[in-house]
Amino acid sequence: MGENGSHAQLLVIGAGPAGYAAAFRAADLGLDVTVVSDEERVGGVCLLRGCIPSKTLLSAAELIGTAREAGEHGISFGEPEIDLDRLRGWKDEVVDGLVEGLDGIFEKRGIRRVWGRARCTGETEVEVEGDESQHIGFDNAIVATGSSPVSLPDVEPGDRIMDSARALELADVPERLLVVGGGYVGLEMGMVYATLGSRVTLVEMMDRLMVNADPDLVEPLAGRVEELFEGVHLQVGVEGLEESEDGVEVRFSGEGEPPSETSFDRVLVAIGRRPNTADLGLDAADVEMDDNGFVVVGDTRRTSNARIYAAGDVTGGMMLAHEGMREGKVAAESIAGEPAAFDVRAIPAVVYTDPQIAWCGLTEQEVDDEVKVVRFPWSASGRARSMGATTGFTKLLLEPETGRVLGMGAVGRHAEALISEGVLAMEMGAVADDLALTVHPHPTLSETIGEAAELLHGSATHL
Repeated sequence: MGENGSHAQLLVIGAGPAGYAAAFRAADLGLDVTVVSDEERVGGVCLLRGCIPSKTLLSAAELIGTAREAGEHGISFGEPEIDLDRLRGWKDEVVDGLVEGLDGIFEKRGIRRVWGRARCTGETEVEVEGDESQHIGFDNAIVATGSSPVSLPDVEPGDRIMDSARALELADVPERLLVVGGGYVGLEMGMVYATLGSRVTLVEMMDRLMVNADPDLVEPLAGRVEELFEGVHLQVGVEGLEESEDGVEVRFSGEGEPPSETSFDRVLVAIGRRPNTADLGLDAADVEMDDNGFVVVGDTRRTSNARIYAAGDVTGGMMLAHEGMREGKVAAESIAGEPAAFDVRAIPAVVYTDPQIAWCGLTEQEVDDEVKVVRFPWSASGRARSMGATTGFTKLLLEPETGRVLGMGAVGRHAEALISEGVLAMEMGAVADDLALTVHPHPTLSETIGEAAELLHGSATHL
């Protein structure tokens, strides 16, 4: 390689879920692995400024909400006192502990780490710009550089205009917060701030919240949001933001009724994510990208360059951490010569709001009338009633002739814990009778899956 150069059997670019999962799997399979990342800490967006910190804050918000609702059951805690410094510190402790754990795994697996920004200079070489610039050649590489929040046109995050990462820093609890975007990030963070005391207003360009989820799953959440937020305005967008020392002035647009207020203390922009493929030099490596900047890959995660693979958000899809982890493992196994392909039947999605929403497989928006849809209302569940969670339900999408499970959805408390049974059912090619004949513990929310399956034949034990 020459001066300031080295060689890697496998070079992984990125240390987020897709990158570290790929690196760990490759090391387990005997490959010599080098990971390049322009972040000093491993974990990527999910661990450092996404999934983990947001769910930590959402757990706190859920606890506050549960305490407030306990009065209906004869238990009164009084209004909670919130110490922002300690709450922020707890969030950081959770993240730091997980980062430390990953550091230990890198060390135990003997994976070399290089800090800096990698850019392809050829089909089998990158230049790393860090403390000291260097060139690294490779036999194979995996691009796993993740994604970044999309900004409004001509608007960059500032002191008062936040993206999701800035919102998770929890600098303060603004009196008036505008959330732009009715997807899972806007709803989750909006609920955190509303529970902590902010007056939250949400605007969404589409005609409903969470457009990628079925409307019936979203309906209970929409009702809760209407109660918790100051206002929810559909078919309303933002034409411009002007930040000042005292707040943010907002100009609205769209067909819907805009908020009466146009001045807010802070604004959270949560309108989507874009792949981190700019300035990676992928053209020099002959790696094909689509019109939106996502890397084009096949089932083995190989790109148009036979030596380079890609995994995670840079390849599109649902852009979820667990999807990226599986893709990273497939890429590593393919490079190691193992028979591997990304051929999953279902990828679960979970929205950690109150109530939670979870689904996998086909949705009703994607199927025709020939698919049988069965719903078991949680009002008929003893466990849901004991938890005060009767607005939820579990539904299955089934093939009418065979009863094969094509999809599952759930809305309500702990929906996150239910959806994996639906994923497993799809991966195993299960039919409704398999779920109905599986003995679920009583009383649990998991029973609602078996009882929903019983409805294929017209009746369920508790309905």
